[in-house]
Amino acid sequence: MDRLFLAAAGLFAFIGVVGGAFGAHALRVRIPQERLQTFETAMRYAMVHAFGLFAVVWFRTAGPDQLSETIAGFAFLVGVVLFSGSLVGLALTGERRWGAITPLGGLCFLVGWGALVVAALTAPIAFHLR
Repeated sequence: MDRLFLAAAGLFAFIGVVGGAFGAHALRVRIPQERLQTFETAMRYAMVHAFGLFAVVWFRTAGPDQLSETIAGFAFLVGVVLFSGSLVGLALTGERRWGAITPLGGLCFLVGWGALVVAALTAPIAFHLR
């Protein structure tokens, strides 16, 4: 599970960087400013939740696995796909129906951060000094 979350974190960060550059250079002259801002929001949320996934893996490796950590990881994975994916679809096509999916991704983000709070408050985290 940790490998999946780490790979997704790296992929989401990669997409955030590449997408940011793509938006700044290629899309800037091809789509309206409003849709460019939507695209930038998608990349920003992908990047932020890449770091959320790194936090999930840290929790999972610092102490015994808990259900809340796994819930957080999957919620972030699904959230990025739904939230950022739908915003990219909206930005690139202009089809407003993509926006109907975005709140589901946002809800996943809330579930993920809530689960991470539960993990922070309940995880028996073992710190080892070397």
